[in-house]
Amino acid sequence: MSRAGVWLDRRWRQFATGLSFFIFGAVGLLFGLTLFPAVGLTTRDPRVAKRRAQHVVRGWFWTFSRIMRTVGVISWEIHGAEKLRRPGQLIIANHPTLIDVVLLLGYIPETDCIVKEALFRNPFTRLPIRWAGYIANGGDAARLVADCAATLRAGHSLLIFPEGTRSRPGQPPQIPHGAARIALESGAPILPVTITCEPLMLDKGRPWHDVPARPGHFRIVVGEPYTADAIRAEAPTLTIAAKRLSQHWTRYFAERTGLAALLLSAGCALVRYGEPALALC
Repeated sequence: MSRAGVWLDRRWRQFATGLSFFIFGAVGLLFGLTLFPAVGLTTRDPRVAKRRAQHVVRGWFWTFSRIMRTVGVISWEIHGAEKLRRPGQLIIANHPTLIDVVLLLGYIPETDCIVKEALFRNPFTRLPIRWAGYIANGGDAARLVADCAATLRAGHSLLIFPEGTRSRPGQPPQIPHGAARIALESGAPILPVTITCEPLMLDKGRPWHDVPARPGHFRIVVGEPYTADAIRAEAPTLTIAAKRLSQHWTRYFAERTGLAALLLSAGCALVRYGEPALALC
């Protein structure tokens, strides 16, 4: 491609990215005022209303991700998508970009989700996420863990990004213990999902209009489900179990995103505890 062609391609993708986000916000606001009330207010059962709203979210995110692909902003591949549809799982994923949740929820018919508290104040997102019954990550931490564990024990799936925010490029994940407490207190199967994007785009600290030299290609790999029963049984306290499980997740995502060497350089000891090894820092 000529230099002029490269310049035009990048300008187009800047425009298409902005247009995509405009469409996302406009449709979110429109659906929040029309479609979500329509599907929610036609039943007296709040659980039915919530699940209907989550189906709408799934359909819209599925459509939106394909809009972004059609206009040439992104492409993606997903491996093991059928495992995302099983109910009652704690789905954990790393979080390299702004649109990870859009790509994932497009494959999950029904799931609860922990979202940033700021989204409950955003005029374009607050109505959809309230109708869908998503959980804010602010407020009392113990209450958040209890609510999430109750959701899983009731047989509903829950999607979380255990880092709590987007990853910092080139750095291993920093995973606090709160997400691990949810897994331990619920006893639900844990389904790990690894997301990579090459070249990286929409990452932490990068403005949306700073597009890479070519469209970002996402690779989503759904792992095998497992439980934390062994870690819980061998740990003397729940706090220690949560620390060990968080370290396990740190190592898991670091290995699968090519950042495991950084854990070693930071002075982390590798302890073989299941597969993969734990990184104890």
